Amino acid sequence: MAFDVSVGQYYEKNSAIHRLDPRTKLFFVLVYIVAIFVAKEIYAFVFLTAIAIFTILISRVPIRIILKGLKPITIIVIFTAILNMFLTKAETTPLFSFTIIPNFWTLTLYKEGLINAGILALRIIILLVETSVFFSYTTTPIELTDGLETALSPLKKIKVPVHEFAMMMTIALRFIPTLVEETEKIMNAQKARGADFSSGGLIKRAKALIPIIIPLFVSSFRRAEELAIAMECRCYHGGNGRTRMKKLKMKARDYVGLLLGCGVIAGVILLNIYTSVYSI
Repeated sequence: MAFDVSVGQYYEKNSAIHRLDPRTKLFFVLVYIVAIFVAKEIYAFVFLTAIAIFTILISRVPIRIILKGLKPITIIVIFTAILNMFLTKAETTPLFSFTIIPNFWTLTLYKEGLINAGILALRIIILLVETSVFFSYTTTPIELTDGLETALSPLKKIKVPVHEFAMMMTIALRFIPTLVEETEKIMNAQKARGADFSSGGLIKRAKALIPIIIPLFVSSFRRAEELAIAMECRCYHGGNGRTRMKKLKMKARDYVGLLLGCGVIAGVILLNIYTSVYSI
């Protein structure tokens, strides 16, 4: 069994997005997420999709890697789209109607349901693509930690442990691919001993995964202890008095990125106001 997980995987290149300050990337992604949920018109989603495609092109991350990163959410996207497709009610003539239980359960499909399901799937996909491009593929864990800590530094005044929070976030993201790889190794070892994870019903497959959970937990705790010992051996005692090898400094391209982020949300709002093809 192969696992394709994009979170925590860095793709080394020298693109315009790679060279951006991590704080600029954080700001752009937050603005993009807000824009996705603010968008109500078809043209607004077309605009956001075009931005996602443009960022993929200038990041120079191969499209095959982007598509591999989307595999884990395929089932979620399909399931939520189907639910949205049949739960959407409209006053127009239904395209399809099927009674499962008379006078109790009838599946009805409207044109609006199809459109809403497509927009919902698109919303999930471009959200994952944009966050993966800016956070995983073009930003190293160290840069992400420094950017997150610097962006949240004003919270230190109210005694919020910003450094520890940023460190925990980065370690969690960094170890996701490691845990996935460890899971695959355990499953291959179980298969070599005769375990079967692909046959039977859903309940049988779920029970077959139980022997994987215990060694995975043991391995995770062992890695956590090794990491803690390694950090203590390097005299790590939190963020007090710590310095950075590379200090973050905003450059002209970063200010351009901030302006583009503001332009994204402004463009979505204007498209919502001045276009009226189809609203969700």
